[in-house]
Amino acid sequence: MHPAIEIIGAFAALITTLGWIPQVAKVARERRAGDISLFATGSIATGVFLWTLYGLLIGSWPVILANGVTFLFVIAILGMKLRFG
Repeated sequence: MHPAIEIIGAFAALITTLGWIPQVAKVARERRAGDISLFATGSIATGVFLWTLYGLLIGSWPVILANGVTFLFVIAILGMKLRFG
């Protein structure tokens, strides 16, 4: 695979993974999650978990790391949604 393609994939993984940090911080700081959809967040968590599993099955560390970290962020939001409403 061409290195430029790998770079595009790495940037995409970085942006989509780190993009969750502001949401995690906001919910944690405000202790409010009323505007967050439980169904949507649960669906995203399920999908990201499956991507992580897929990465494990094909042995792709970029897929495993990006989705594993994203899964932790989304689970944190889900947990705060259940706790704070």
